[in-house]
Parts: sequence; structure tokens; C-alpha cells
Amino acid sequence: MTAAIEAPPALLRVGDVAELAGTTPRTIRYYEEIGLLTPEGERRKGGHRVYTVADVERVREVMRFRDLLGLSLEQLGTLIEVESVRRNLRDEWSGATTEADRRRILRAALHCADTQLELVHHRQEQLAQLEDEVSARRRTIESRLRALQVGRAGQPKGAVTTPAG
Repeated sequence: MTAAIEAPPALLRVGDVAELAGTTPRTIRYYEEIGLLTPEGERRKGGHRVYTVADVERVREVMRFRDLLGLSLEQLGTLIEVESVRRNLRDEWSGATTEADRRRILRAALHCADTQLELVHHRQEQLAQLEDEVSARRRTIESRLRALQVGRAGQPKGAVTTPAG
């Protein structure tokens, strides 16, 4: 007999969202403060903000993009907003009845993809630059190591005048 997986409640408190998303309540509040998270739930009588499962997914998405791409908070905001628009367009697509509607939706989706690709390409360029720098540093270290192994004329074996890398 398999145990049933219990679905999270419809309305969640900040601690629940943090636990489900794998972060801290402080991070959730910060994301809300800077506009990366706009809770769909409302405040309860006691003033506590309540969140939905969609809010948990948004937090997970923000964290994924943050970790994967290392974007600034502003860039993260842009990426998350574009992803939200893309999701809405996907929903709109299912109800589109005319070719004109489908073309409009596809053009908007294309713009979303272009915006996301621009951010990803920028990050790839930064990573490629870092890779070049580290590779050059590695070549310098290897060269110095070879020089130490062979020994240089006029220098005792092991003498290095500048620190490695």
C-alpha cells in the first residue's frame, strides 16, 4: 500500500512557502519587498500575508534563475516577468480562435523568448570571459611549474620571483 502524498493547503503562510521552496522566510519577504514576488493571496484578519501554491512556484523559479544564471535582482525581475507573460500567453493560446489572435500571441511569445535569450547570452559571455581568464592563469602556472622542473640558467631550482597566478 502506498501512502498518499498530501497536497499543500490552498493558503500558505510565509514559513510554509519558505519550507516548500527550500529557502527562508526572510528571503520570501525580501523577494516580496523588491517586487520579485507579489503574493496572490490576501492578508488575513491578523495582518498575516497568505500565499498560494503559485507563489511557491514563483519563488522556486526565482531561485532557479538566480542560481543557474547568477543574474542581478533587476535582471531576475525582468526574467520572471517575461516568464509570467509567457505563461499567460500559453493560456491565451488555448482559447485563441482566429489566426490573427494566434499570430499576435506567437509574436508576443517570440519577444519573450528573445528577452530571455538576451539575458542568457549575456551571462554566457561573462562566463566565457571568466573561463578565458582562468585558463590564462592556469597556463601561466603550468609554465612556471615546467620552469621549476627544468631549472633556469642562473636561478636555483625552485626560485620564483612572483607569486603563482
